[in-house]
Amino acid sequence: MSMVMFASVVRIKDGLPLSASTDYEQDAELQETKRHLKTLSKKLSQLPDRCSLKSGPYNVNFTSSLGVGYLMVCTASYPNVLAFCFLDELQREFIITYDPKRISTVVRPYSFIEFDTFIQKTKQRYNNPRSLSTKLNLSDMQTEIRLRPPYQLSLEELHELNGGNKHGNAKYNAPTQMLEPLSLSGIVACVLTALCGGLNLLRGVHAIESILQNGGEDFNYVIAFFLGTAACIYQCYLFAYFSVWRSIKSFLAFALICLSNMYLYELRNLWQILFHVAVGAFMTLQIRLRRPIGKAPDYNV
Repeated sequence: MSMVMFASVVRIKDGLPLSASTDYEQDAELQETKRHLKTLSKKLSQLPDRCSLKSGPYNVNFTSSLGVGYLMVCTASYPNVLAFCFLDELQREFIITYDPKRISTVVRPYSFIEFDTFIQKTKQRYNNPRSLSTKLNLSDMQTEIRLRPPYQLSLEELHELNGGNKHGNAKYNAPTQMLEPLSLSGIVACVLTALCGGLNLLRGVHAIESILQNGGEDFNYVIAFFLGTAACIYQCYLFAYFSVWRSIKSFLAFALICLSNMYLYELRNLWQILFHVAVGAFMTLQIRLRRPIGKAPDYNV
């Protein structure tokens, strides 16, 4: 029979259990799976924010957000979409109910045990799909899981984590975050930025040739041209791929473009400088506007 068996809420930084559903099930395989869940709850900081673990006839699924992890054990036949909808509902209610400062400062296990009441009610609803009132959200969750599937953790990898493998963390990096589809303005910005980078590179090469032939150029100009090229290339990279602190990095790249063009004011006229700066600003805006897909909801927090 497909059903949710157990659920818990833990603090990610230290694995402290904050709340859990009351469980009277004495099945040996379920108890073994719950031991895996307990081990997993202490290692959430080393794992992607959405994972699944198969343990015999049961699956362990978890998701994490804002320093809190939400874990559940369900039968292997329980639909994956319903499992993550269940966790999403727990996450939404817990974030709305409890203050983040209180969550980060509690020291006693199960300090929010009263949340068990909500867990039990939600578990009952999800164990009776006909009574679910969240069917309208299933398509959204299906799309999100398809675009950003949960990492499939194996028992061997869990044992490695539990054994304190210090060099294994890179193995569990989350799948590359996808960005929103390209817009026409984004494509134009990328082409113009590549053009500016190419112009800087060409001028830099000519400056080197001039130095080698007659020493007619200041070598600092060569550095300025190549720094401008590097900044343009990096902006194109930030636009094409997800990166932590993308906006801040894009502003720094734009600042480098401005500084390099200020230094080159003797070699470029005002319109050329304005063109390079305007393209850099336009690209920075497009990086800012092209957001990741499947961003975790903030639930008005």
